[in-house]
Amino acid sequence: MIPVASCFKHISRCKTRTGLLPPKCTTTIPIGIWPSIAILSKAIGSYQSFTTRPSSDLGEVPDGLSDHILSLDRSASKFSEEVYTVHIRKLCGAGKLSTAANLVQALQERNIFLPEANNILLKAAGEKNDTELSSQIFKHLLLSGKPLSSTSYLYLARAFIRTDNDTHLLRFVKEVSELAFPSSTIIVNRIISAFSECGQVDKALLIFDNIKGFKCKPDLITYNTILDMLGRIGRTSEMLELFTSMKEACIFPDIISYNTLINSLRKIGRLDLCLVYFKEMTESGFEPDLLTYTALIDSFGRSGNINESVRLFCEMKQRKIRPSIYIYRSLISNLKRAGKLELAMKLSEEMSLSSSDLARPEDFKKTKAKVFKR
Repeated sequence: MIPVASCFKHISRCKTRTGLLPPKCTTTIPIGIWPSIAILSKAIGSYQSFTTRPSSDLGEVPDGLSDHILSLDRSASKFSEEVYTVHIRKLCGAGKLSTAANLVQALQERNIFLPEANNILLKAAGEKNDTELSSQIFKHLLLSGKPLSSTSYLYLARAFIRTDNDTHLLRFVKEVSELAFPSSTIIVNRIISAFSECGQVDKALLIFDNIKGFKCKPDLITYNTILDMLGRIGRTSEMLELFTSMKEACIFPDIISYNTLINSLRKIGRLDLCLVYFKEMTESGFEPDLLTYTALIDSFGRSGNINESVRLFCEMKQRKIRPSIYIYRSLISNLKRAGKLELAMKLSEEMSLSSSDLARPEDFKKTKAKVFKR
């Protein structure tokens, strides 16, 4: 037997402008597969008809195409995965989210899982603030056993931006944690992180406050995520309280925890507290890294203690930690402010000569990325 996909390719090659098959083409295809060919040709033909329309008609979806697609047998459907994804995109663009969702579910029942199509539907549901549909799609993604991208979590979080239905949110997170067990904490951590990234601080805190009822236990990643969120929005008092409760819960801070505190306190000019936590960090056995030095050098420079700022800069280079252009610029600016123009000029020349070897923004992200990975 010739696979349906191969037959279709053969048909495409043999078709004339009138759409008819040459006589010799018909003799190469076993009679038993003609029903599948007919169905497949009809579906693909419909698909081609709407994908070749003018751009003004791209939002239109031909009636009955979903039924044609679902009528394909398993061998034909594997050939048409790209068609499914494009069709689902069209349905979402036309606002037919229910039809798209039914199609996605039917395909999954045939063991055809399309990550891109699911994310297209999840994004569309989020843009419509359809929390019910977003929740269902996310759970389907989770049950597929395929790894979820950070984009999927962000699309989910955005669906909840305009809703105050905390009951639905907590019920959904609880269901997800039960579905994900024993990886519940990892999944819930990523949900919290996505809500934080979308600026939904109160919802992220709501999930965190109820996490113990979700068949999962907050861990270091959970606390680091919340510490980072509170620090970024300037709620430093809450951040420090959480840091204390974290240690009371016997969850010991790591370098990420300390860097988050030091950098957040630097932003509000609390050099005194920066030094307190820097001392605690080193006494706990953690060596300062690029993020630590960046925060301290800037803090000392802004406070007028330029000598300590220069000392830390030299120490960092001795420890083979590459400075960033931000550190150079901060130090040069503070040296000029302190009247140390000669040293400022020297560092400016050094920065220019070593520009290709300076730490880049991604070097800062490498450490911070650990907050969200497991």
